[in-house]
Amino acid sequence: MHHMVRSTLWLAFFGVILVAWWMMYVMALDMDLDLLGRPGAMGQAMAAMDPRMPMDMPMARFGPVFTMWAIMMAAMMLPTMVPTLTTYEGLMGSANGSRAGWLGVLLGYFLVWIGAAALLAGAQILLLFGGVIDMLGRATSVWLQAGLLVVVGAFQFTRTKEVCHGVCHAPISYFLGHWRTGFLGGARMGLGLGLFCFACCWGFMALGFVGGVMNLAWMGLATLFMVLEKLPQIGHRVTRPMGYLLIASGVALAVTSL
Repeated sequence: MHHMVRSTLWLAFFGVILVAWWMMYVMALDMDLDLLGRPGAMGQAMAAMDPRMPMDMPMARFGPVFTMWAIMMAAMMLPTMVPTLTTYEGLMGSANGSRAGWLGVLLGYFLVWIGAAALLAGAQILLLFGGVIDMLGRATSVWLQAGLLVVVGAFQFTRTKEVCHGVCHAPISYFLGHWRTGFLGGARMGLGLGLFCFACCWGFMALGFVGGVMNLAWMGLATLFMVLEKLPQIGHRVTRPMGYLLIASGVALAVTSL
C-alpha cells in the first residue's frame, strides 16, 4: 500500500510537469511563436501592439500574464524539486516524516513560486507600459538585454548566491536544522526552501525578458541548468562557469550592437 501511494504521488507530480510544458507549448503556438520565441507574422504584429490601445489584449492584463508565469513556474521549478523531495523521503523513516509532510514541502515550495509569478507578472506589465519590453516580453533595447545577461552572470559569484545555492544543493542540512512533522510542518519547511530557491534562481527568471518570456528553448535550458545546480555530485561545479558564460554573452551582445 505504501509503495502504491508513493508511486501514485510521484506519477501525479511528473504528470503536472508534463501538462505545464504542454500548456506552454500550446500558448506559444497560439501566439505564433516558434520554440526559440521568434514570432511569425501574427506574433510580430502582436509584439508591435501598443498596450494603451483601447482593445482587449491579454498580454497587457495582469490576470493572463500571471497565469502564464504560474504555469511557467510549474514547468521550470517543479523539476528542480526532485532532489529535495527524495531527500525528505530518505528522512521519513528516521525523522518521523510522513507522506503528508512530503506533500506539505511540495505545496510550501510551490506557493513561493506562485508568489514569484505574481511579482514577475506585475513587473512585466509595468515594463510593458513603460516601453521597456514588447507585448511578447522581449526587451526593446539590446543594451538592456546585454545588461541583464551581465548582471545575472555576476550574481553567480556573489555571497548571496553561494549561501542560497548551498541550501538548495544540500537540503538535508536545512531539514535537519528546521525539522517539522506533519503537513503543516512540511509546508513551513517548503516555504523556507522555496525562499532560498527563489533567491538562488531569480536571475534565470529575469533572463526571460532577454529573448522573450515564451522562448521555450530558454525555458528548457534554464530548467536543465537549475536541475544540474541542485545535483549533489556536480551542483557546485556549474555555478561559476555559468556566470562566466552569461557575462561573456552579455559583452558579446553589446559589442555586436555597436
